[in-house]
Order: sequence, then structure tokens, then C-alpha cells
Amino acid sequence: MTSSRHRCAAAALALAAALAGCTPPPPAGWSGYAEGDYVLVAAPVPGTLVELATRAGRSVTRGAALFTLEADAETAALAQSEAQLRSARAQARDTDTGRRAEELAVTRAQIEQARAQAALARVDLARQQELTAKGFVSPARLDEARATLKAADARVAELDSALAAAKLPARPDEREAAYANAGAASAVLAQNAWRVRQKQQLAPADAVVADTFFRAGEYVPAGVPVLSLLPAGAVKARFFVPEADASTLRPGDAVQLRCDGCGAPLAARVSYVATRAEYTPPVIYSNTQRTRLVFMVEAWPQGADAARLRPGQPIDVVRAP
Repeated sequence: MTSSRHRCAAAALALAAALAGCTPPPPAGWSGYAEGDYVLVAAPVPGTLVELATRAGRSVTRGAALFTLEADAETAALAQSEAQLRSARAQARDTDTGRRAEELAVTRAQIEQARAQAALARVDLARQQELTAKGFVSPARLDEARATLKAADARVAELDSALAAAKLPARPDEREAAYANAGAASAVLAQNAWRVRQKQQLAPADAVVADTFFRAGEYVPAGVPVLSLLPAGAVKARFFVPEADASTLRPGDAVQLRCDGCGAPLAARVSYVATRAEYTPPVIYSNTQRTRLVFMVEAWPQGADAARLRPGQPIDVVRAP
């Protein structure tokens, strides 16, 4: 009986050893997953979404329209600022020139009239001097004639000065203020034009639309993403290595990525090694538990290999030979 039991136990052990030998060993290396570096596309100005030009899963090229927000108020403000800029520039140019030719002609006619009056006053003064010398008029009449001539000459001088001033541009300070107003109007125009442009967002690169977060007709606050993009080649490997291995990995180290359905291993290079350990459940740090600490590492596939990965896909990572 005892011998039979020993034979059965030996057979069970042999069977267990055989089964253990048939079980494939765990893959050497580290485990992780593919992670996408998504681009969240938002408008810096708010508005109602009037058009979503694409959908999740579609490919877009760089510069393609992604979505458009309502822009009636911004378009009206742009038109107003354009009119204000034209007005400010016209006023600035006006300070560079004198009065119009028609206004100068009026002043010249007034000068001719004043000179004629001065000539008449000069002739009258000469007559009054002769009459006074003969005693036909009183000296007061002669004084009156002199005053009339003096006033006529002063009027001629006044109009000559007015004509010269009418040909001059505005004062330097006035011209500087006018051009400063034109510059301010130009800045307002640029700001309003920028706001109008921001109402339509374009694809920053060739990418696949990963998800959309709004539908046409919904109000979109400023800075809130409307959709997310996964640019071409923006998929990296994120894996976790034990504490002992983390100290031997450096950015730039070559590794190989393996995944189901990926075919040949993918060449990648380490881009980041975490400086702090991770551990999901609570742990008391002891010599027996320290091996359960892991460090997150990121690596980017090289060349066209990135297109063979999909975000969320499980991967195995080994050092490159």
C-alpha cells in the first residue's frame, strides 16, 4: 500500500513538472501600453458653434477647417474699426497740408480788396494834407485821414499773414496727436481682425480626429476644447520598470516594443524616466516589498513604426540588442 502511494505521488510530481515545462515562460522585459499625445483644439474667443467640419475617426490635413463659431458681433466690430481707421488716417494726412486752394483764393481776394482800400486811403490823406495847408479843412480831418490809412495798411498786413499761415501744415504737436490716433485705430483693427480669424480653427497638423465634445448650436466658452486630434506619429510607449532596472535606463537608450498584431518588433528610444516611484495599493516599505515599486518610462517609436501602434494597446518592452 505504501509503495503504491509513493508511486502515485511520484507520478503526480512528474506530471506537474511536465505541465510546468509546457507552460511558456513569461516574456522578458517590461509591460506597458501605447499612449497618444492628443492635441486639444479650442478657440480663444467664445461663441455658438455653427459648423463642425469633421467627425471622430476622420483624417484631416494641416490647414483644414475644423469648426466655425458664430462671428456676427466680431464682423461688425471689424467693419467699424476699418471705418475709424480710414477717418483717423484722413485726419492725420490733413494735418500735413495747408488750407484748400479755394480757401486760399478767398484770402487772396480779401488782400486785394484791402490793398485797394489802403490805396484809396493814401490818396485821400494826400488831398487832406493839401486842403489843410490851404486852410480849407481843420487839422482834425487830416488826423482822421491818417488813421484811416493806418488801419487799411494794418488790414493788408493781417491778411498777408493769414495767407502765409493758411499754407502751413498743422503744429507739430497736433500732427503727432493725429498720427497717434491713426496708430491706435490700426491696432484696434488688427485686434478685431484677429478675433474674427479665431472664430474658425484650422488643423495644426496632419492628424486623426480622436473625439468631438460639442455639437452645432451649442455655446462654446473661450478656451474650452471642441475636439481632440491625434497627430501623425504622436503615439508613444509608456511602460513600468522595477526599481533596479530604472537606475540603468537613460533618455536616448534604445528599446524594442512588441505587441499583438504588430509584426516585427518596433524600434524606440527612451525619452523620459520618472523620478518618483509608483505603487497602486498602500505599502509598507520593507526589504521584501521594495521590488514591487515601479518607475514609469516613456519611449517614442522611430520613423514609420509609430503608425503601427494604437493608443491603449498593451505592449511588451525589452532592451534593444
